[in-house]
Amino acid sequence: MTTPESKIMTVEQARAWRDKLAAEGRTVCFTNGCFDILHRGHVTYLNFARQQGDALCVGLNSDASVKRNKGENRPINNEEDRAFVMASLGCVDAVVVFDENEPRDLIGKILPGVLIKGKDWAHYVSGRDVVEANGGKVVLADMVDGKSTTGTIERVLEVYGSPEKK
Repeated sequence: MTTPESKIMTVEQARAWRDKLAAEGRTVCFTNGCFDILHRGHVTYLNFARQQGDALCVGLNSDASVKRNKGENRPINNEEDRAFVMASLGCVDAVVVFDENEPRDLIGKILPGVLIKGKDWAHYVSGRDVVEANGGKVVLADMVDGKSTTGTIERVLEVYGSPEKK
């Protein structure tokens, strides 16, 4: 039985896993994100990403990377917890935490056959050049309207009150 812990890999483990699948003629897909507070939009997106190939690897921004990209108050959930939750999803086959602001170097080390990003990132897909140069493709996913981590945080503050209101 596969456990969430066994799906959380180092970059070296993920590359060896990818190489094994590629040798079997299977395609590894890759996507990345913070996935701070998991919501329906995330799960819809991840299921779509998994359908683009035979296995899905998720690059998960480290806590430091999330803080740099999203601000001092984020992440809400730490990287260990976010990685465990992500690895618990049936559509996710591997999780690799990365500390850089964007995943280009990680993508270059894993070399997935398909790179998936949301259409909100159509203007810039980090790692596109690496994937396409190695014969892979980029797929843009539709977003789920009204579903976002920021929206979830705003709703919690609306219902339970923000610190400024206390």
